[in-house]
Amino acid sequence: MTRRLSDDARLLRRTALRAGFQSALAVAVTVAVLCGVSVLVVLRSQHADENTLLESAIARADDVSDPPSGTWLVIARGGNVAATPGLPPGLPDEQALAAGDATGTDDVHIGDREYRVLTERRGDEVVQAILDLRSAHQERERLLRALLITGLLGLLLAGVTGAWLGRRAAQPLTQALALQRRFVADAGHELRTPLTLLSTRAQLLRRHLGDARVAKAEADELVADARQLTEILEDLLLAADPREAEPVRLVDLADLARAVVSAAQPEATAQGVRLTVSAEGEVTIHGSAAALRRALNALLDNAIRHARGAVTVSVRAGREVIAEVADDGPGIDPALIPSLFTRFATGTTEDDRPRRRYGLGLALVSEIAARHGGSVSARNAEPAGAVFRLTLPH
Repeated sequence: MTRRLSDDARLLRRTALRAGFQSALAVAVTVAVLCGVSVLVVLRSQHADENTLLESAIARADDVSDPPSGTWLVIARGGNVAATPGLPPGLPDEQALAAGDATGTDDVHIGDREYRVLTERRGDEVVQAILDLRSAHQERERLLRALLITGLLGLLLAGVTGAWLGRRAAQPLTQALALQRRFVADAGHELRTPLTLLSTRAQLLRRHLGDARVAKAEADELVADARQLTEILEDLLLAADPREAEPVRLVDLADLARAVVSAAQPEATAQGVRLTVSAEGEVTIHGSAAALRRALNALLDNAIRHARGAVTVSVRAGREVIAEVADDGPGIDPALIPSLFTRFATGTTEDDRPRRRYGLGLALVSEIAARHGGSVSARNAEPAGAVFRLTLPH
């Protein structure tokens, strides 16, 4: 039990870490999108402000002596070029000035510096305004640095918070699973002893009966039933413990179906239901005999409870192995078929009276089929009744 609790604790930690990682990933994507949008908005705003500043500088330029801070002016008139003192080397943009009637904005890279250059013709002169973009670049770098730091802190906070919330959310589920496993283990432990005693007493009874053939046959059936109950109990215990591998061997499903029908014959007779088996030769698959017996028992028990007078069990092999259990009962509520193999499904008639009830049996059949790589389905038969099909791979 201590080892199982340790496994549950590891499962809880993995679930919490997974939740934290998913939360951090979601936050990372959100932060990345928001950062991208923020940077685009800032870039557009900066470009608009830079262009407005250059246009204003050109519009108010009487000479090149008093441009706005961070800008330089160049005026070309009649072959003479005047420039603001301190104009960076490599400027002005001679091609733009020489174009004469051309007007436009260019970004010019000189060394590791970038400048925005706006050239316009104004009457008989060409004016060029030049803006140093270093401050704009520094502002963007500060913004990106702040976004990066904020994003990393948010990512870390989201991961820790997600792991904490995931642990809190998964803890009740882990406790429920541990309680369920503890119940199954305790029930299996408590039932194992009386089943062993039942089997032993049945064997002793069979030995003491001597030649009483009928009584001996009944005792043989009692011994077989006790053995099957023990196998079912062992299978339930294995299913409750995910660490244990389920025993797999070659199972003759046709022979298993005949044995299940034979065991159910007294109950069917008491209900006035006739049982028929249709299975020729061997139909073998790899699986757990105890689990498959439980599945067939559940399907047959459901059919007997709802049949009017007859139930047919058929087993056949093709590309897959198919076992069908058909009854001549009232059929299945069509609205119920999609959820038929969930636990405690209930069908109703047109006047809302209960029609067919399905407890755990069909849900367990679905789980057993899934464990064997197969499936189970249901449909209504014509003119009446229901057909349940268990499909399993070879």
